[in-house]
Amino acid sequence: MYVLELGGEDDAFAAAEAGVAASDVEVVAPGIAVADTLDASRFRSLAFGRRAGQLIGRCTSAPDAAASVVRSATTERDGTVAVRARDVRGTAAVDTQAIERTVGQALVEGGFAVDLETPDHVLLVLCAGDECLLAWQIVESDRGYGDRLPTDRPFFQPGSMDPLLARAVVNLARVEPDDVVLDPMCGTGGLLIEAGLVGGRPLGFDAQGKMASGTRRNLDAYLDGRCNVGLADATRLPLCDSAVDAVVFDAPYGRQSKIATHGLGDLVSGALEEARRVAPRGVLVADRSWRVAAEDAGWTVRRVFERRVHRSLDRYVHVLR
Repeated sequence: MYVLELGGEDDAFAAAEAGVAASDVEVVAPGIAVADTLDASRFRSLAFGRRAGQLIGRCTSAPDAAASVVRSATTERDGTVAVRARDVRGTAAVDTQAIERTVGQALVEGGFAVDLETPDHVLLVLCAGDECLLAWQIVESDRGYGDRLPTDRPFFQPGSMDPLLARAVVNLARVEPDDVVLDPMCGTGGLLIEAGLVGGRPLGFDAQGKMASGTRRNLDAYLDGRCNVGLADATRLPLCDSAVDAVVFDAPYGRQSKIATHGLGDLVSGALEEARRVAPRGVLVADRSWRVAAEDAGWTVRRVFERRVHRSLDRYVHVLR
């Protein structure tokens, strides 16, 4: 079994995203989940996954209890080790340094060589609430989302999705390497950038020439031109049936969208129908629930996550199959 440290504040959302890298993910404490299998390479791509490791035991959030798990469960490993204790979300109210000292002493007693600077192995001690899970760390997620902020891109428009959420959306759509990933309302290309960075093949359309050309500029900057972007109406895509592997899109928000030929409801409903025609799975982000429209278009709505952006905006993330 494997232990996952989750990021963000919404464990259900983070656990759902982690499903692209692990199976049977179950949240067991604030910010901590367990899983039956783990794909370390995919875990690195998670937006709301922090660290993952192989579980060696569970106990209460107390130094002596954690040391007892180490004494009874660990076996000798080649190389050096270090203990990294974390009070996940600040919910355990424990002294992490005391845990590291006590567990480190138990490792020394068991014949381990400790190296706090450059260890060959890391023993995670994740504490949350009354729970404490110990695991040999296998992987950390790759960060760097701050290097792709919308305001730093060659082309920027207000309201662009931040790269952290965009990456999570791509993962919720179960994008795999070499998948063709469609965004039929590509805007500034944020979703397509993240799809390309996890190995997908981005394909974007927008009804506005300004947005399509801006997306090309952004994808050229981050993906070295590995993309196809065109001008098209999301309700009438120039694609044959089942042409893509996944669809991801951020629907226009009613108060700020400029819709020339459709009302907002007709636009989103038509886009959902077209998306269903060309893709077997997808994620729709919007400023309201479009569950009924998605179901009418033939989708099964697996989950809808509501995420607060600020006082006047919530985003609804619809996972579609």
